[in-house]
Amino acid sequence: MTSRPHPIETRHAVLAILLSVAALSLGDAVIKATGLALPLWQMLILRSALVAPVLWWLARRGGGPVLRRPHWALLRAGLLVAMWLCYYTALPLMPLSLAAAAYYTGPLFIVVLAALVARRWPRRQALLAILAGFIGVLMIIRPDMSGFAPGTLLPVLAAVLYAAAMVLTAATCREENPFGLALVLNLSFILGGLVLGLFSGREGSFMLGPWQSVDLRLLITVAGLALLILIGSVGAAIAYQKGPPATVAAFDYSYLVFSLIWGALVFAEVPGRVALLGIALILVAGLFALPGRKN
Repeated sequence: MTSRPHPIETRHAVLAILLSVAALSLGDAVIKATGLALPLWQMLILRSALVAPVLWWLARRGGGPVLRRPHWALLRAGLLVAMWLCYYTALPLMPLSLAAAAYYTGPLFIVVLAALVARRWPRRQALLAILAGFIGVLMIIRPDMSGFAPGTLLPVLAAVLYAAAMVLTAATCREENPFGLALVLNLSFILGGLVLGLFSGREGSFMLGPWQSVDLRLLITVAGLALLILIGSVGAAIAYQKGPPATVAAFDYSYLVFSLIWGALVFAEVPGRVALLGIALILVAGLFALPGRKN
């Protein structure tokens, strides 16, 4: 019989996931705001180079192995790097809140992929949630197709990659050190940035712009991004270790709320009524697709 989580630990888990999504969403806003000053490939290298030593220390302090099955951790990291590249590339193309809403269809794709792996149809409740989430995405990417740009589908592709990474995590990485997984991810970011750097030099390109000299202002920005991703990754690890997964996942959706806040404060982005309705529909659909409290 599984013991019920202590109420205090559940509260700590909720606070940890709220801090995590606030930090990650703020980091995404900073990347969107400074994208033309620092190309994406350079930002990935510098940010992860700063945070990797800290993660190495956190992963090693327990005395156990950093990873037990590194090949699965590498595949997981590859999926997540591809996911973040898709998401970051979408940020200059659309408001932060809309990109976040399209990306947060990820849990719906997790339901689909998990059902495919288990060779079992999702629950009727989950199927309704998937349909509602799909309608919400259509509202965000303009259902009348006027001004539609294929690039606005990038957050949805990011959601599919995220879902694949999470299903893989559940199947192969449950016993891994979370700090070790975060370390492999950040080392993969560095490798991905180096590969992209081979094709860099395109003036005005968000992803492949030329290397920028790093002055004090940019160094502070990158250090801030490193701190935010450290808070986000560690906060999420603590939250899912201490709290009931369904409860933590429900509060994970507060990322959408924080994205609306940062979008309004930093970029003066206020989505239209149809887009806001789409965001609300995705939020409700994601919560509806969550497993019951007994999980």
